Amino acid sequence: MIALRKLAAAQLLEAWEHGQGQSPSYRALALLVAACDEPPELQASLSIGQRDARLLALRELTFGPQLVSVASCPACGAQLELTFSTGDICAQAPDGVTEVTLVADGYTLRARLPNSLDLDALARCADRATARTQLVARCVLEASYAGKPLPAVDLPEALLALLAAQMTEADPQADVRLAMNCPDCDHGWQASFDIVSFFWSELEAWVQQTLRDVHTLAWAYGWHEADILALSPWRRRYYLEMVRG
Repeated sequence: MIALRKLAAAQLLEAWEHGQGQSPSYRALALLVAACDEPPELQASLSIGQRDARLLALRELTFGPQLVSVASCPACGAQLELTFSTGDICAQAPDGVTEVTLVADGYTLRARLPNSLDLDALARCADRATARTQLVARCVLEASYAGKPLPAVDLPEALLALLAAQMTEADPQADVRLAMNCPDCDHGWQASFDIVSFFWSELEAWVQQTLRDVHTLAWAYGWHEADILALSPWRRRYYLEMVRG
């Protein structure tokens, strides 16, 4: 995986600003583009799992390895807090895999793994059925039955389910699930974990606190935002403590 650099406070704020009002895929790419020198179009073509693996590494550089997630038990509604590390949800994917081939029941399919551009396009679909149809049309590169070409829209549901399972195996970081067990009712289930929304929520909270701190120090000392953001978190904290008495 390409090396990522830790983003300075000003860079994080800029990525957050660029992501306002944008889709989750755009937000993920805004962060990654700021953190490495690889062209944006190459990052946009990464599979979802490859992208999320990079985003998970960037999250560790930004806020550390520990994550705290909250979920509601689907059986009794109790709120559960789960603490884990980035290493716990880092899935090892086969190197360099961008496509999968499926041969079953006389069908042969060749498909590429979904990427951020696909998800961005699907976000504009009116419903899940339309999104699913469009995803199949975008990702299935070749399809045939008994050696004869076949339109992707004519593929049977059972075959598409097999294709989805093969894609998940080839790109495991794209579908991270946490094993949950409710201490109140003993119900167990698998909860999906989305690093994009999780990281962005953390970033939103960090931005709110950082801008409040900038306001406090600018009001107290007349400093510019860029000068305040250039301070290390430790120096900024001590100045804030002095201002607040």
